[in-house]
Amino acid sequence: MNQPNQPLHNSNLKIATVDLVLMALFAALGLATKNVLHPLLGPVIGAFYVPTGAVTGGLYMMWPVMAFGFIRKTGAATMVSLIQALISLVLPYGNFGLLSFVIYLGPGLAIDAFFVLSRHKACCLGCCMGASAIANVVGTVLVGALVLFLPLVVLSFLAVIAAISGCIGGFIANMLLVRIGKLGIGGKNLEQKQ
Repeated sequence: MNQPNQPLHNSNLKIATVDLVLMALFAALGLATKNVLHPLLGPVIGAFYVPTGAVTGGLYMMWPVMAFGFIRKTGAATMVSLIQALISLVLPYGNFGLLSFVIYLGPGLAIDAFFVLSRHKACCLGCCMGASAIANVVGTVLVGALVLFLPLVVLSFLAVIAAISGCIGGFIANMLLVRIGKLGIGGKNLEQKQ
């Protein structure tokens, strides 16, 4: 006799279709933000010999942070970054060839590692700002070291700028997650403690 289907246990390793769609959406939003900001602000920021990504990076690093806060599963930010790396290969901005996988995956892995080590889940302003800042620093340092071959002093200066920009992006991410949580949309307990 056939036994009834056993209920599936909730596991962080299981990914629902809606999670995959959300990851693709957040990846697209991140790349769209980058492709809008780069041509608009690139000439102005480039005049000061500062890479555009160091300054504007926080605004597109907020999307993998929001993906983690929305989906609430370890690996969400890394998957968003992997999708971005694949898509970036056909875009005019942010295409670093095969280095794209290292440059895009680094920040996603940094976000996931930050949330695992801190035991936060994009649940408060501090963790959103910290995750976005670390991701932007990692991305800026990877581009500066692997693509631009910048000296250590310049990389250190850019890391500070990237951290500040990342904090701003994390602030915006937290603000959006709180507003979305109040609408009752998103992962469990999305409404943040302030």
